[in-house]
Amino acid sequence: MLTINLAQAKAQLSELLDKVEAGEEVTITRHGHPVARLAAVVPKRQPIDFESLEAFRATMPPWPKNSAELIREMRDEGY
Repeated sequence: MLTINLAQAKAQLSELLDKVEAGEEVTITRHGHPVARLAAVVPKRQPIDFESLEAFRATMPPWPKNSAELIREMRDEGY
């Protein structure tokens, strides 16, 4: 995490935003005390389209075993 004072932040705002966009966090200080933190915005998550998921799952062939049996076999075989 990069720490920078307010005067430097004002002078280098474009460069700081480039760093934040690349994933780095920046702390801005005033008189040596942290007062703000710049971080990238997390994109809003899209809701799940359950109807499309259900339609997709309907196209898949059924498994010959239930999931509990499959997990036990994988465990016993060392996966």
